[in-house]
Amino acid sequence: MAPRLPALDTFPPLRAWQRKAMVEYLRRRTEDFTAVATPGAGKTTFALRIAAELLVDGTVEAVTVVAPTEHLKTQWAQAAARVGIQLDAAFRNADVHSAADFHGAVVTYAQVGMAPQVHKRRTLTRRTLVILDEIHHAGDSRTWGDGVRAAFEPAVRRLMLTGTPFRSDDNPIPFVSYERGGDGFLRSRADSVYGYADALRDGVVRPVLFLAYSGETRWRTNAGDELAARLGEPMTQDLVAQAWRTALDPAGDWMPQVLRAADARLTVLRNAGMPDAGGLIIASDQQNARSYARLIEQVTGEKAAVVLSDDVGASARIATFAASEQRWLVAVRMVSEGVDIPRLAVGVYATSASTPLYFAQAIGRFVRARRPGETASVFLPSVPHLLGLASEMEAARDHVLGKPKDREGFDDDLLERAQRDEQASGELEKRFTALSATAELDQVIFDGASFGTAAQAGTPEEEEYLGLPGLLTADQVSLLLTKRQAEQLAAQRRRAAARAAEPAAAAPPPPAPMSAAQRRVALRRQLNALVAARHHRTGQPHGKIHAELRRLCGGPPSAQATIEQLEERIATVQTL
Repeated sequence: MAPRLPALDTFPPLRAWQRKAMVEYLRRRTEDFTAVATPGAGKTTFALRIAAELLVDGTVEAVTVVAPTEHLKTQWAQAAARVGIQLDAAFRNADVHSAADFHGAVVTYAQVGMAPQVHKRRTLTRRTLVILDEIHHAGDSRTWGDGVRAAFEPAVRRLMLTGTPFRSDDNPIPFVSYERGGDGFLRSRADSVYGYADALRDGVVRPVLFLAYSGETRWRTNAGDELAARLGEPMTQDLVAQAWRTALDPAGDWMPQVLRAADARLTVLRNAGMPDAGGLIIASDQQNARSYARLIEQVTGEKAAVVLSDDVGASARIATFAASEQRWLVAVRMVSEGVDIPRLAVGVYATSASTPLYFAQAIGRFVRARRPGETASVFLPSVPHLLGLASEMEAARDHVLGKPKDREGFDDDLLERAQRDEQASGELEKRFTALSATAELDQVIFDGASFGTAAQAGTPEEEEYLGLPGLLTADQVSLLLTKRQAEQLAAQRRRAAARAAEPAAAAPPPPAPMSAAQRRVALRRQLNALVAARHHRTGQPHGKIHAELRRLCGGPPSAQATIEQLEERIATVQTL
């Protein structure tokens, strides 16, 4: 028996961006429509409302949803059932057709790539709307892309969804439109765009504070040489990669210190209006994930949930954690784009993955807002590339074809292999052995600006930032961070004055020249103060002022800018 049509009047109210996008969709009535919306904005609700509209008016008879993972198949089917659309999440390629009491099915990109002819036959049998969730995955391989195109070319309608509409390769994404820009390169074009900055302004997503931790690291090369470096200091990519991996070593002191800080932040959020707030540790591989889970148990006295792969039971463990009040979840790849755990509010980025796509997908797990004032906090290594991504969280990106690609990051190939079979390859470990690492809070990044000065882990200075109230608007976050930084600097001046007032038997020695690291901190502080002053004069957001300075002066975000670049921006903002 055919399933009953969904009732449009029972749908939950749409957000402003969803209503606007739906009106545009219904006005155009084109075969293909691409909607870009930041994680947490409600892409699923939007797509299901479109599906309901088309089912009710007879434009389509069936719906097929294509999702990246097995877990998301179940999530889509459950969301659809709540609004009266019955989708078969257990459909297999061998089934050939969905049962008659379903409106359609949910499948994965891998499933389509394995047997595109099966899905083409289903698409030809009934007028079909195809919803391609996180459509950029269709470019993951030629097999997937060709399979998706072959299977769904006959569809009456295709709705493409993504929260991260960019890739680092030249694989074209099926059914996405590309337009040639002034530089001659083809860029993906979306029909509806709702970015993180828009969602933050509307209160749809949470403000995200990035707490970047540096520290001293030591390791031994395969030649037997011992090397030491301070995480976050300028150095070659190889040294950065090795210092980074040394910091993430579960046997060192960096990870336990950062996990203690992250758990302290989680406690603050739970006591300040988010009693069920949860934390997520994103690990590079299976071995580290289990080690981090043991560290969390030592720090908190409570076991962490561990999700390692798409094996049997992984989806159930995620669902159990989402519905519980358990503090911590450790994952390698399962908690990725689209996985909905709204109570996640604290993250530890303990992976060497560093592409903009992966970073955006990971941070997207923490931004979903449930009530006004909720904030999210993400702890990460003070690595220049990651600091740049954190500072540019609001930047909009498109998929560009033909443009020469600079390698971004250091160890993404290793992570990709770890995600595929979850066995640490040991490729980088063969080149060096981690010896020790200590952690200190380097800076807090919010709205493109950097706040604070170095604070050792476990000190009152660090606690001042970990203790920021949990329920704050974006403007309140900026004001409080500015106030905390001012108090930190005032305390440093008082200590310096007290030392100067102490009697001395001899004339005090001249002050030691500042190191490059100290100089950069001082310049960042000065730049932030000048930006804050301009914000109070003009009302412009801090992030927009920083972006304008970058446009005028060039260079990366202030969190990773050089001394010369900071000096140029200071001189420029003083003339604005």
